[in-house]
Amino acid sequence: MHFALTDEQRMIIDTTRAFVEAEIYPHELAVERAGHLPLELIREIQSKAMAAGLYAANMPAEVGGAGLDTLSWLLYERELGRANYALHWTCVARPSNILLAGTPEQRARYLMPCIRGETWDCLAMTEPGAGSDLRGMKASARQEGSDWVLNGTKHFISHADLAGFTIAFMATGEEDTPRGPKKKITAFFVDKGTKGFTVRDGYRNVSHRGYTNAVLEFDECRVPAENVLGEPHKGFEVANTWLGATRLQVAATCLGRADRALQLAIAYAAERHQFGQAIGKFQGVSFKLADMAMELKAAELLTWEAAWKFDQATVTEADMSMAKLKATEVLAMIADEAIQIHGGMGLMDELPLERIWRDARVERIWEGTSEIQRHIISRELLRAQGG
Repeated sequence: MHFALTDEQRMIIDTTRAFVEAEIYPHELAVERAGHLPLELIREIQSKAMAAGLYAANMPAEVGGAGLDTLSWLLYERELGRANYALHWTCVARPSNILLAGTPEQRARYLMPCIRGETWDCLAMTEPGAGSDLRGMKASARQEGSDWVLNGTKHFISHADLAGFTIAFMATGEEDTPRGPKKKITAFFVDKGTKGFTVRDGYRNVSHRGYTNAVLEFDECRVPAENVLGEPHKGFEVANTWLGATRLQVAATCLGRADRALQLAIAYAAERHQFGQAIGKFQGVSFKLADMAMELKAAELLTWEAAWKFDQATVTEADMSMAKLKATEVLAMIADEAIQIHGGMGLMDELPLERIWRDARVERIWEGTSEIQRHIISRELLRAQGG
């Protein structure tokens, strides 16, 4: 494997990092303290991101994106991940790849406005009683003539307050399998403002302040057949085909925050003096820094290898789960140790460390908990032995 970055990849890193430092960092503290991301600020940064060629950069070139290979895309995500999540995710939006699964008409109606920055998308899968077990969802849709009628509740739906539409996954039947009955699932585009579709405020979250979640309610919500994404009863297959790489996206953004925390810890250990010398000279601190750097390097290598394999069409579910699991747990460790090195100052909001520490907690939960990732990894190991 060739480990050197190309000139283009270095340019992506430098351009994205410069943008993050100049246009996003200055607004972090205000957003953290207010817990709110003003629309006028979103539009200001969004406009600058478009001018810099960073908006919707995850999309293929033929639809107006940057056409990046997977590794280059994740290098870009790592640099964005250094910043407050609400700011980089909303203002430098990356539309969900699942929109590429749409028909030409659906792409024109839903994908292209997201790429142009006119609206945002949101995915509605999780329910109060169905998180990791999507087959356990209770929200359902029934067919009536050429329409579908949706009923049920989704929650923890990210930035649904801003989104112009949602892609809602609903149970639409049941089939018998050797392991018992299994629900069929269908994905639907549902426009905000559709009768019977209500977006309610979600929960106050300790992680990612300014990045909202919502509760979506469907009450006899009627949508036409052309709003089905993919084929009826094949929503699970659509999700598996298009959303697998989101685990790598989470891993990459975690790497960016972990590196920011590590660099702050290194700088502080070099400049802070106690007992007549820099605290980095004490083994209690220097060994922490060594472990932090080593674990970050391991997480990076797992993530970059999975990205490379993704483009070779050889990546496995375990590869992506290992990257997500390692990166999220390394971020938690580095954030905690960076605060320990800073002492009391690490918990003050004058520094980004307490935010990084809080934000790290959700990463081991969303896009599949650490326990789910370990299940995926071990399942693949056992299957190779017929288990």
